[in-house]
Amino acid sequence: MGRLNPKKLHLHYISPTTIDSPIIPRKYALTHSDRTGDLFLTVASDYNHKQLKGWQARIMRDEVLAEWQRKEKEYSLHVYCKVSGGLGPTGFRDKIFRQELPLVLEVFRYGDEKLIYAYPILDKAPIWVNFQSKKKKFNKVEEWGTLSDYLI
Repeated sequence: MGRLNPKKLHLHYISPTTIDSPIIPRKYALTHSDRTGDLFLTVASDYNHKQLKGWQARIMRDEVLAEWQRKEKEYSLHVYCKVSGGLGPTGFRDKIFRQELPLVLEVFRYGDEKLIYAYPILDKAPIWVNFQSKKKKFNKVEEWGTLSDYLI
């Protein structure tokens, strides 16, 4: 691991969400610049739809969304990758998302570390990745460890 360059991460919180609360609702929208390699993470109570309407996001559909969920007393992080849509064949997009997912999870862990310090239980919560595709072969939900696995 350790592929994240923190200098390339631009973090933005939208009120009422802060660096350490609330856990729910708490949603993440991650986009990037192919030109500069910069990563843009927004943390808010809803997805930052303005961020997702940018020309690159609309054409490429390579953003990654995530949200905390709670079932009874157990938290889990649910990550969403659109494998169908955007440019490129579905199989290629699936391969790229899987290749870059460790970096994405490092971004979520590093970017929201103050929340995790406030609520250490979140570091051990399971991560469920939803690969969303119109093709059954690529439409999957998989467990990808815990955020503590992606500490840089």
